[in-house]
Amino acid sequence: MTNIDQVSIYDLLPPNAQADPTVSAAARSLDGRMRELTQQAKDLSFYRRLLEGKITDAEADERAWQDHVDFWDTSLPLEQKIQLLLKSKEFHRSKGTPGAIEDLVTILFGEGKVEEWFEYGGEPYHYRVTTNNPEVTLDRAQEFYRAVESVTRLSAHLEEVILSQTESLQLYFGTGMVVNEHIIIR
Repeated sequence: MTNIDQVSIYDLLPPNAQADPTVSAAARSLDGRMRELTQQAKDLSFYRRLLEGKITDAEADERAWQDHVDFWDTSLPLEQKIQLLLKSKEFHRSKGTPGAIEDLVTILFGEGKVEEWFEYGGEPYHYRVTTNNPEVTLDRAQEFYRAVESVTRLSAHLEEVILSQTESLQLYFGTGMVVNEHIIIR
């Protein structure tokens, strides 16, 4: 199977037409224009450009409105917007599940883990989210809460957000031993 980018009108001509200088010149000039048109047709495909990461902020915002992306903030970085657009249909299919919440938290705030009430002994229909992103502070708490609530089922309630943080410390441990021997000679 031949790729459309590699098709040449000149190559499609029969040998007697290739020998005619006027026809061969016209075919070669059309080849350049066909390559331009093929590239423009590729650029029309939004999803191809989305997968390649070649969309603009304005296109991402417009497509989020069209696809009804539940959590959207126009101030998000373009990389996060692209990830949200790629996962939007999956979020709609799995809305209300811990997996949807974990995926959204992972895209927006780094790693995230959801524990349901029966896993930690909480009240029924409650859950908590554990994340390791130190940026989930009081400043971004409303944004975090709004993001999580956008994919949560109505009967479930976010009980708490646990921020787990690991720090590397230089810890030195040492021991000492003293051996004494008393000799008494009489």
